[in-house]
Amino acid sequence: MDTDTLTARFTQAKIKLDGRLNEEVWNKAMHISDFTQREMDEGKPSTQKTEVAIIYTSNKMYIGVWAYETDPSKIRASQMNRDFNWRGDDNIEIILSPFNDNRSGYLFVTNPNGARADVMVSNEGAGFNKSWNGIWDVATTITEEGWFAEFEIPFSTLKFPNQEDQLWALNIERNIRHNREQVLWQGWGRQFEVESISQAGKLIGLNNIKAKEKIEIKPYVSGGFEKVNGEKTEFIYNYGGDVNIDITPTLKLNLTAKTDFGQVEDDQARINLSRFSLYYREKREFFLEGSNQFAMNVGGGNQLFYSRRIGNDSDTEQDVPIIVGARIFGKQNKTNIGFLNIQTAELDSVPTTNFSVLRVSQDIWKQSSIGIIATSKVQNGHYNFVYGADFKYSTNTFLGDKNLIISTSAAQTVTSDSTNNGNTAYDISLSFPNDWIELDMGINDVQANFNPEMGYIRRTDARRYRTELQFNPRPKFLGFARNLELKPIDISYYVNSTTNKLESINYEWRPLGIMFKSGEFVEFNVQHNFDRLTESFDILDTINIPVGDYWDNRMELQFRTYTGRTISARINASSGEFYTGTRKSIYGGLTWNANKHWNITGSWSRNYLSLAQGDAIATEISARVAYAYSPKLNSGIFGQWNSEEEEVLFNFRFNWIPKIGSDFFLIVNQALSTANDKLTVEGTTVMAKFVWRFAI
Repeated sequence: MDTDTLTARFTQAKIKLDGRLNEEVWNKAMHISDFTQREMDEGKPSTQKTEVAIIYTSNKMYIGVWAYETDPSKIRASQMNRDFNWRGDDNIEIILSPFNDNRSGYLFVTNPNGARADVMVSNEGAGFNKSWNGIWDVATTITEEGWFAEFEIPFSTLKFPNQEDQLWALNIERNIRHNREQVLWQGWGRQFEVESISQAGKLIGLNNIKAKEKIEIKPYVSGGFEKVNGEKTEFIYNYGGDVNIDITPTLKLNLTAKTDFGQVEDDQARINLSRFSLYYREKREFFLEGSNQFAMNVGGGNQLFYSRRIGNDSDTEQDVPIIVGARIFGKQNKTNIGFLNIQTAELDSVPTTNFSVLRVSQDIWKQSSIGIIATSKVQNGHYNFVYGADFKYSTNTFLGDKNLIISTSAAQTVTSDSTNNGNTAYDISLSFPNDWIELDMGINDVQANFNPEMGYIRRTDARRYRTELQFNPRPKFLGFARNLELKPIDISYYVNSTTNKLESINYEWRPLGIMFKSGEFVEFNVQHNFDRLTESFDILDTINIPVGDYWDNRMELQFRTYTGRTISARINASSGEFYTGTRKSIYGGLTWNANKHWNITGSWSRNYLSLAQGDAIATEISARVAYAYSPKLNSGIFGQWNSEEEEVLFNFRFNWIPKIGSDFFLIVNQALSTANDKLTVEGTTVMAKFVWRFAI
């Protein structure tokens, strides 16, 4: 048997999910134990023994992990909440790629407390959808021999080829935090990650498996009240739900009606000191599963489809209800498919609107792809269409064992009230992402009238030339350092697409960055920025930056401690020129993982502006207190304040998971004004929501 292959064992025995791994079938199953260090000593055997075995029934997979530890008192496990941050805990990460396509897969993570996290991985980890929530469970135990995990993953959670004998890609990573050791079963070279599915081993022996559940129904009901200062209390209620249907073993139809996002935590409000819009990530579960099937960009973070445009009107800043929607996504052979159609309701001055997206890409060669996209927004006689195409060549065998990615994309918009000239965008890029040396370079152009109304575009009428080169040597004569980070160049050079005149230059070089063997990290950066303003803009609503050419030189220092400690911290400080004057910035963040139940984080930042137009101070404060009674019962409160809004926002969230896939939420939102040095209650919302999962 090849050392890179694990054979799963079929069983009809009843498995009790308790993390004890004491059923006889676990002894009969094939065990793998040849784990190799990626860190700290690349290529050396793991200092702690790890074993993994897989058994399965006709519709469920069980993965057993024996994580032995010579000194169990050193095991670190500080969290229990769903989708926990596993970077500081001992953990096991398991990635499964049922299509064995060198691109996509499912990542399942747990720690010794039995906390659960899962990620939908695409493009060898370039797509990392941590907010995806699959239907699976895990149980763990800790003994004098170490800690042990037992995963239960229904096959209905996964998409896999419709064939009798399955051949999947599989890899396992274990992190041993007390000595910062990271070991993998396969692909342990530093130029790869566990998400590098092309480096994974193989899983065989899965025969005649099937997804027991073909239809998933998730109705919800919610209710509560909202009280705005000076107005009558408004009682609110809603009901609706989702229906998920497996059209084929690899394609899923998702139907939604009267979609509700009341349980989603508020964004953290940020003070914008630039002339460009801020980006906020998608948090709504409905849009998260399969989101990689809809993604396409044209460089510089410019996305042709940005799901937050749906259900959120950017002009009025209102949440707009979704009446009904449908999505089809998945993979058929080597073709990736994503289709979405959603109708939102009429709300005040916002008319009912239809949103549609079609994204198709084809896997070619070992790791490459080619694809197309089309989006449509139709609203009260107004329409906006986008169509585009992309190609990506990816290999991990360049110069023998190095990663190389070459990609290109182009798109055009058509809008009903536009002349539709100067309405294209394109990107051409090369990336050489490897351990010792990292190189990125490219060019992207977004013309003045390129307007994807369902997308996110940071900057139009701009052509960007970019290059970044970084070296990460590991000098043996520096016994305290794991590696250095030396960046001689990181430059973005913008010219106006219409006039070809220089608009901006952002240049950073890093003379020194050190990752210590202890886990601490420090870096020092020097930044040079040029900005040519052809129009004035306001910051903090009180300061107007006039038209002109501005050269700003800044210095920045960043330091962070090892996140595996009970208390960890991060400090950033910078100082330098800023348009007509100077800007000094400082940021501090603190995390206290008191125990597996209590996790407390806080951050504070302040910008001191001294400009020709006047002086100003911008301050942001946030804190989060989380309490997890168990992996399926947790709560937390998040509070924030900034000096621009002069408003304290509290968000309390209680979540009980009676069974995997079903949820009860209790949400309390409180807004208080701090204007004029007075604390005034502005509004209170209390809402309960219950979601129950039925499977047929």
